[in-house]
Amino acid sequence: MAVEPPTKQQKLNPVELPSNIIVQFQSETGDTTGPQLDLPHDATPAQLEMLLNGLLQNDDKLPYSFFINDQELADELGGHLLKHLVSVETALRIVYQPQAIFRVRPVTRCTASMPGHAEAVLAVSFSPDGKQLGSGSGDTTVRMWDLATQTPAHTCKGHKNWVLCVAWSPDAKYLASGGMDGSIWLWDAKTGTAAGCCKGHKKWITSVAWEPAHMALPSRRLVSGSKDNSIKVWDATTRRCLFSMSNHTMAISCVKWGGDGLIFSSSRDCTINVWDAKDGKMVRSLKGHGHWVNTLALSAEYVLRTGPFDHYGQAPADPEEAKQAAQQRYDAARGGRPERLVSGSDDFTMFLWEPSTSKTHTARMTGHLQLINQVQFSPDGRWVVSASFDKSIKLWDGIKGTFAATFRGHVGPVYQVSWSSDSRLFVSGSKDSTLKVWDVKTKKLKLDLPGHADEVYCVDWSPDGASVASGGKDKVLRLWRN
Repeated sequence: MAVEPPTKQQKLNPVELPSNIIVQFQSETGDTTGPQLDLPHDATPAQLEMLLNGLLQNDDKLPYSFFINDQELADELGGHLLKHLVSVETALRIVYQPQAIFRVRPVTRCTASMPGHAEAVLAVSFSPDGKQLGSGSGDTTVRMWDLATQTPAHTCKGHKNWVLCVAWSPDAKYLASGGMDGSIWLWDAKTGTAAGCCKGHKKWITSVAWEPAHMALPSRRLVSGSKDNSIKVWDATTRRCLFSMSNHTMAISCVKWGGDGLIFSSSRDCTINVWDAKDGKMVRSLKGHGHWVNTLALSAEYVLRTGPFDHYGQAPADPEEAKQAAQQRYDAARGGRPERLVSGSDDFTMFLWEPSTSKTHTARMTGHLQLINQVQFSPDGRWVVSASFDKSIKLWDGIKGTFAATFRGHVGPVYQVSWSSDSRLFVSGSKDSTLKVWDVKTKKLKLDLPGHADEVYCVDWSPDGASVASGGKDKVLRLWRN
């Protein structure tokens, strides 16, 4: 239902609300839930939540957020309608969205400074089970850190030049690292020993990603993107290149392996290509950006990354059961919609796509004043956050691509952002040497985390929500906890 904007007359003489308001609950996918209800205008979100749990016949009471015309309902119904000048001449559509049942507490302090790398830390990533942390550095080593003791577990030597990216297999058994030397190394998570090296790219590796757990367990295949304009899919067991995709005319900046059997690659040639993961054939090319495409994010990325592991780091021991668990988590994250992709570019814009069905974007997202470094979907797929050289972070609706808020506070370019697993908070790392934690509900800064002596290049929030890791120019890896 499209609600007409208020006329000038209505703005000057706001209409008094009727004592009761007719409302209709609606799911995110547009399905109506229950009958139309006659509610008093002092109804609160907590009362709506009780009503909805009753209508949905939930045995356990679940938390929900409520939205009217894309604005979240934070106070009494009547007050919200007057504040946002919403017409109530027809039944009011209230869209509900389930929230995470668990709540992540914001990290507040640095609990460990872990020296060890001899050069800048360029990549950090928590394992899907949340037990280990992997880091890659300019000193050519990959390191694994034990999170229980906050100490180094393994130093992995093999690369001949900077380590630019790291990625855990979704079964948490291997860590893959891509380097300036054009090689991809695979490391055993338990022992830290080299499980092999994938060679074939002629220039440095910019990005690596694993096949999702619901498609294959144990994890066997991974994809890499390189400065040599090509994308290669590898068998992790034999270290052989299964096929190479090379339709791009410039360097690859990012690769993602989607949950529906597609691989996505972004490039400096201004395009994003969609490939069939079975045989490497090109499905379509997504065009629209006017400059280098720097970054991609998938709407179900959090569950693709964590595979069968829940937010406690638990997963079934049996591979077949684990695969089913990963499938259930992916299906729940998709919510009956096609997978969405967001891209960020040097042209200061972002595009939202449904790449499995169409080559035209569903939204163009503008507002940043300089290039976009990174984009990230929230774990629930509801929001997108973007980090930019313009020193700001912007929040966008992850379904429609509409602008929601700007977060200002950093005094240097923002390099990376990472979400808490409950989608309520995110953390950012900047050239200004600080990390900052931001609150999505209040749209404000929650905490300032100084501590690094120089630029913060990389940041990650653990899947269990307990820790944030950061690394940068000062060569020190820092762990932040509540």
